[in-house]
Amino acid sequence: MKNSFWILLIFVMAGCNQKTTENSNESDREKNQLALTQKLETSKTEVVLLPEAQEFTNEWLAYITAQSEIENLKNYTLNDVISNATPITEIMKSLQETVPARLQSNAVKARLGVLVTKSKILQQLAEKREPNPEGIAKTANELGLEWNNFKIQINELFLKTLEEFEEELDAIENDDEQSPNRTIPAPSKRPVDNRKSRDSIIIENL
Repeated sequence: MKNSFWILLIFVMAGCNQKTTENSNESDREKNQLALTQKLETSKTEVVLLPEAQEFTNEWLAYITAQSEIENLKNYTLNDVISNATPITEIMKSLQETVPARLQSNAVKARLGVLVTKSKILQQLAEKREPNPEGIAKTANELGLEWNNFKIQINELFLKTLEEFEEELDAIENDDEQSPNRTIPAPSKRPVDNRKSRDSIIIENL
């Protein structure tokens, strides 16, 4: 008789624990579903390409598409991010594969590698059966930040180093010594100190 009582008690306790766990899981799912309907909070800071850099990207279809998708993130809910995670990955891969020759540099390639990696992580998170809203929001924001870093690297390709500017000045001075009446042309670009080159890149707060 005693054994029957204890067995019955164990079954009752196990049933209660299972019901509590199920209720807890259901509550978590409801919270996640609600969180996924919230708008993604993105950084308002945007790097603006220099005019010279803009000329090259205006003809780069993959860049234009990627820029448009990054802009769209500002109006996406987390559910929208999940729906577009795979296309975003494909866009970033296309961007990596179609870099114009003028923009080829190790720094640019490195940033493109990071963009592709971040987009793949975002895709993996979006494909989970139970998506994690915090992880998706964090990765989507990181993708936007890396896009700005990528644009900074493009801008830096069009900034003259201090040494290049000094060489240009020396050449002008030498020409002037040889031709005293010669008019000195204005330098084509402003000098940029390597240590402060990033400060010369236009950044807007939207």
